[in-house]
Amino acid sequence: MAEGTDGTAPYGRKTQREPAVKEVHILWTPDGMSCDGDTISTTAATLPSIEDIVMGAIPGLPKVHLHNRVLAYEQGGADYMKIWHDADEGRLDAPFILVVEGSIPNEEIKAEGYWAAIGTDPRTGQPRTLNEWIDRLAPKAWAVVAAGTCATYGGIHAMAGNPTGCMGLADYLGWGWRSKAGLPIVNVPGCPVQPDNMTETLLYLLYQAAGLAPMIPLDEQLRPTWLFGKTVHEGCDRAGYYEQADFAHEYGSPKCLVKIGCWGPVVNCNVTKRGWMDGIGGCPNVGGICIACTMPGFPDKFMPFMDEPPGGTVSASLVALYGRVIRNLRAITNNTANKEPKWRHRGPRLTTGYHPTTYGPH
Repeated sequence: MAEGTDGTAPYGRKTQREPAVKEVHILWTPDGMSCDGDTISTTAATLPSIEDIVMGAIPGLPKVHLHNRVLAYEQGGADYMKIWHDADEGRLDAPFILVVEGSIPNEEIKAEGYWAAIGTDPRTGQPRTLNEWIDRLAPKAWAVVAAGTCATYGGIHAMAGNPTGCMGLADYLGWGWRSKAGLPIVNVPGCPVQPDNMTETLLYLLYQAAGLAPMIPLDEQLRPTWLFGKTVHEGCDRAGYYEQADFAHEYGSPKCLVKIGCWGPVVNCNVTKRGWMDGIGGCPNVGGICIACTMPGFPDKFMPFMDEPPGGTVSASLVALYGRVIRNLRAITNNTANKEPKWRHRGPRLTTGYHPTTYGPH
């Protein structure tokens, strides 16, 4: 249907004015050092789903063209790479958001070969490294997003002793880097990324591009503040057990998992509140410990995963006395609350305290 003559958007977005940017390309490469897990995880998103974003089901958004060799699998080979070359050479007809998935290797530490590449250089026929693509496209991008912990902070591939010298995108471009539109790198960590966290971040950026949202709020680690401002513990179904020093000592228990390796009290992540798929799941919610996969120090600072975290014994001991006192006090209150008031009974006498003069005219 044609655009409205009054400046409104076409069918499906009639309640909104035309966005400031009518179309946006999302160039999403899962070709860093990764397992494609963040791309696959995003297929489970529901709030919003990737289909909602691409099909224009959300009012006010620009038209979105998604280029991802897994999510948009109909674009393969030369057709897929054409978009990347067009973006590099300024031939795209709209702004683009660059999404990088996977760790960024250090291609400067060896004399030949490469760690990660996408397509070939049309002039030389040689593979073009991920690093070269980032160098070429990041300065031209409207926004740059790091998807998953590998891209945000290096992740598993960047563990001590790795031969690639790999790092996160902000380590590569610089933590003070800004996009063409003046945005910092936007980090959405997770191993893999929580599906709705990824699509909601893209949604916010698209609204910002449309002129319908202010600058995206980020914390010092460049994470969206509304997604990573609280800890796993603060939203955990098991937090009440921790408060009362009631800890699990084996898997399968509904109690707090700190003693068997859960890092939830110190990890910035919303999975216990948000769940995993359509509000269901989330590591501690379904009996798994939090291994801190959204944190910059993951995995080195949180290993071995099944051991009680350092400080866990101290904090558990300190909370134990408090927990015993609280349990006893709550038991007294619970006992009182579990008894009906004494005036609720059969018989010829009213013992509620009611007296006609209390409510009658004086």
